[in-house]
Amino acid sequence: MLALVAVIIWGTTFASSKALLVNGLTPADIMFYRFALAYALMWAIAPRPLFADSLRDELMFLAAGLCGGSVYFLAENTALIYTQTTNVAIIVATIPLLTALLSRALVRSTRLCNRFVAGSLLSLAGVLLYEMNGDFTFEINMLGDSLAFVAALAWALYNIVVFRLYNTYSTRFITRKVFFYGLATLLPVWIAEGGGRNLAPLAVPTVIWNLLFLGLLASFACYIMWNRAISKIGSMKASNYIYLSPLVAFVTSQLAFDDEAITWASILGGAAILGGVYIAENASHFGRKYK
Repeated sequence: MLALVAVIIWGTTFASSKALLVNGLTPADIMFYRFALAYALMWAIAPRPLFADSLRDELMFLAAGLCGGSVYFLAENTALIYTQTTNVAIIVATIPLLTALLSRALVRSTRLCNRFVAGSLLSLAGVLLYEMNGDFTFEINMLGDSLAFVAALAWALYNIVVFRLYNTYSTRFITRKVFFYGLATLLPVWIAEGGGRNLAPLAVPTVIWNLLFLGLLASFACYIMWNRAISKIGSMKASNYIYLSPLVAFVTSQLAFDDEAITWASILGGAAILGGVYIAENASHFGRKYK
């Protein structure tokens, strides 16, 4: 339920981010402000301890902040400049499979079963059908598509690192460190792009409300829920819920903008996504030590 709620909320962030971009904020602005709000609240409820138990663990938190924060957001948003939104959506939808493959390669105790793989592939096919909307013609842009793959790979690694950290640390500590290192690694890019110089959009009520939504709910609450879900059901099983994100984004877009038509491809794609998630989530495919 935690993973499902987090993905549903993340699926609605498209509308909020679009509203902020229209009002003059850059992708780096959006991430900086939302992570700053989330970190401030996280610090208020869990200010201690400051550091991890070892340098190795501290570096793992740095990796989590990079993969689940600055690298993921900057790569994905920059990819949208160079390649089609459809390409980015399809490539990012490979996160569950990448998480499974990386887990299998990096952790010996990880096991997969045919039911999980079949469900994941069915959901991925559903995303492909849904995003292509029946028109299976690709326009490849090496730079944009490569950046989208970097984003997908970064989030897959984030899932794995967070699960490893749960052997020693609490959800609140992990989430606070992720926000801190996400902000710290984003800061040079944000400053280089002129971040903080144009504060006029922050006086617009629409901008304020959408930043509060992204910072307090989509970042603070959702990262806590997602990280907790990973600790309970494992990185691969939690990642499978990401396939639902395009469906949520579609419904949100219909309600907010009414700019997407419902077609046979979207209906079949949605059904395949739901069926694949159900099949994978009901598979007994993981060892107890690592999921």
